[in-house]
Amino acid sequence: MRWLTFASAAGDSFGYLTSDGSGVVDAGKRSDFADLKSVIAADALAVTAQNLGDQADLALADIEYLPTIPNPDKILCVGLNYKAHQEETGRGGEDYPTIFVRFAGAQMGHEQPMVRPLESNTLDFEGEIAMVIGRAGRRIAEADALSHVAGFGIYNDGSVREYQRHTSQFTPGKNFAATGGFGPWMMTPDEIGDLDAMEIITRLNGHVMQNATADLLVFGFARLIAFCSTFIELVPGDVIVTGTPGGVGAARKPPVFMDEGDVIEVEVKPIGILRNRIVVG
Repeated sequence: MRWLTFASAAGDSFGYLTSDGSGVVDAGKRSDFADLKSVIAADALAVTAQNLGDQADLALADIEYLPTIPNPDKILCVGLNYKAHQEETGRGGEDYPTIFVRFAGAQMGHEQPMVRPLESNTLDFEGEIAMVIGRAGRRIAEADALSHVAGFGIYNDGSVREYQRHTSQFTPGKNFAATGGFGPWMMTPDEIGDLDAMEIITRLNGHVMQNATADLLVFGFARLIAFCSTFIELVPGDVIVTGTPGGVGAARKPPVFMDEGDVIEVEVKPIGILRNRIVVG
């Protein structure tokens, strides 16, 4: 199933796409759950969908997409997790994942503007697969890790490279307002099938910039969950953004950065497409 968070004329809500993908069942209006994170925490995705059925309450044209999980307890991002990206940056290769954090307030949804800040013209794209944690755990065994996943989504970890490189600690460059695209929805693992076959394609103004499959991750999904849960308890709704393939704009010669009017798309097959237009502000 494909679960999403959205706004409509009635306010902010959440729900899931109908089986034919033509509309949205408004679970926020028709259930007692406050948000998508609370449904995940109750392990109630399947039973909620069974109870509410497949009749759309809203057309897709009537909603505004919000970040799939707008209020996660934490967003853990993985750097340098594809060999090609390590090679183009000259970094990585350690025995452990590179982890940094993104704040929820820096996110925006599908079809919402991604903002190139006034302070820098070095806004770069990073198409990624995001995992949404479904079950809490600390020191999770790698063999059990995937049972803690509620679903997978699409992320664009928009990076202001100039600010990322000011020091060895690059939190500012990863947290400018409205640079973290997350959407359009979360797909449950049963619908995805072979997780390693998921394919990322990033397009800038229609031109393919990145392309890779999940089997090329240096640290796979289960390893990332096991590692992250060693230092912090993972809780329902947490997001792990698993890393970007090679082809980022900063590594190109000459560099390719995004600016006013550009359209950036991140497709993850079979989940869907996350699309954002660049504005300056």
